[in-house]
Amino acid sequence: MDLSQLAGFAAVSVTLAMTPGADWAYSISAGLRARRIAPAVAGLCAGYLFHTALIVAGLAALIAATPQLLLGLTLLGAAYLLWLGISTMRGWRSAGFTGGGTTPVTAATTTPVTAATTAHEATTAQDTAAGGGSGSLALAVRTPVRSRRAVEGRDFLKGLGTSATNPKALLLYLALIPQFVDADAAMAVPLQSLVLGLAHFTVSVFVYTFVALGARRLLRSRPAAARAVTLASGIIMVALSVVLLAEQGASLIG
Repeated sequence: MDLSQLAGFAAVSVTLAMTPGADWAYSISAGLRARRIAPAVAGLCAGYLFHTALIVAGLAALIAATPQLLLGLTLLGAAYLLWLGISTMRGWRSAGFTGGGTTPVTAATTTPVTAATTAHEATTAQDTAAGGGSGSLALAVRTPVRSRRAVEGRDFLKGLGTSATNPKALLLYLALIPQFVDADAAMAVPLQSLVLGLAHFTVSVFVYTFVALGARRLLRSRPAAARAVTLASGIIMVALSVVLLAEQGASLIG
């Protein structure tokens, strides 16, 4: 592989990553909803590592050549995208940020935090009376950390599901990467595929991080706009899932 070959692939990769779709919709939703965007972006990009592994192992071509497997993957991806879109749409009214912070103001986050704080205060009072103040302080610190990690874990898995179950991403890899692989090069074809797949992964990390941070920065102090964008993101996900289902239905009928 030479530099001109990598540069050509990079140009195409950036163009594709900049094209709005389900990944963009999830990135925007995460930017408006989550305290940290890193888990969501990491999940999205991990899906591209999954597709890269399939390409390198030669399994992607097998899936694409097997109608039943591809149909199953498409239905799974459409169903997941539909669920994620509906979940996003259901929470659009609570999207928004306070003027001076980055924590989303939602009923879902306010109630558990208040209840947890009350419980910790009560525990602290009891432990203090019994001489166990240090233990209650450790409990009070540990519980929010565990809760935050659980939320971030869910954000990662949602992002992973969004990109890993997207059959269009798999077919995109099949259509794109082979065009830049040189069978006569000194580097083995699987290794070339790995390099190109990792290149697109790197591009995706930067693009989706920029999208999520851009959504947060532009809409932090505009709750009405944040709600509208969140609703639009959910609608886009639902629409894309319907398109996937319609395409498969048309192919079966045809």
